[in-house]
Amino acid sequence: MPRRKLLPTAFLLFGAVYCLLPVGWVLIAATKSRAELFTLDAFTPGSGFFGNLSELNAYRGGIFWHWMLNTALYAGVGALLSTLVSAVSGYALAVYRFRGRNLIFNLLIGGILVPSVVLAIPQYLLLAKVGLANTYWAVLLPGIVHPYSIYLARVYAAAAIPASILDAGRIDGAGEVRMLYRVSLPMMVPGLVTIFLFQFVAIWNNFLLPYIMLADDTKFPLTVGLYTLLVSGANQPALYTLVLTGSLLSIIPLIVLFLTMQRYWRTDLSSGAVKS
Repeated sequence: MPRRKLLPTAFLLFGAVYCLLPVGWVLIAATKSRAELFTLDAFTPGSGFFGNLSELNAYRGGIFWHWMLNTALYAGVGALLSTLVSAVSGYALAVYRFRGRNLIFNLLIGGILVPSVVLAIPQYLLLAKVGLANTYWAVLLPGIVHPYSIYLARVYAAAAIPASILDAGRIDGAGEVRMLYRVSLPMMVPGLVTIFLFQFVAIWNNFLLPYIMLADDTKFPLTVGLYTLLVSGANQPALYTLVLTGSLLSIIPLIVLFLTMQRYWRTDLSSGAVKS
């Protein structure tokens, strides 16, 4: 390897180790029993994984799996709806020329700069006003419209959809809605997969919004549910092993999702339209 490439490679390896080290620790810590967790070295595997898994499965009648299903609902439905809204909105901003288009896009850029933490309390007050607090909708609705996802869809649509194809479709008599679903969306698939994955991971890992919105622990996602276990662990140290085992299980769906959906990232921007 040339010397000029050694430094960038070293930085990349350091970044990879830095990011994967906590994951490796969780993987090893989840194998330890209650006694081993506080006695063995940090990166020494234990022998209590299956016991921890059994205890987690039995805890409060298997409420962990209920939290897992809630999280899958929030992340799956929320990411799907957000991707659909972002695709249509980004397509409209990229393809059509109308009064106020640049203003809307500039407001969109401004919305990207606003931290989600700032919006959590106003969103709670609005949803509480209409009686949706402590419901599944309280977690689903705020994530549907996401400025950054609309921005990505707009940028991708502008790059992936040639104006000549749209003009040809109009000449052939295709309506705007038909061109959107039969021509444009297939061409945007790689970008939409990226948006879906970003939103799925963001909602899956979201903590503050459901923590504020929900009071019923049967509606908790994994983040809030595991946090309640962690807080209870201050008085019941035995729960720490359940938190670690649950944390390990919570990242498995994300890994599976990335491995199964990465094949949709195609470099040929027009391949979807040709196939349709």
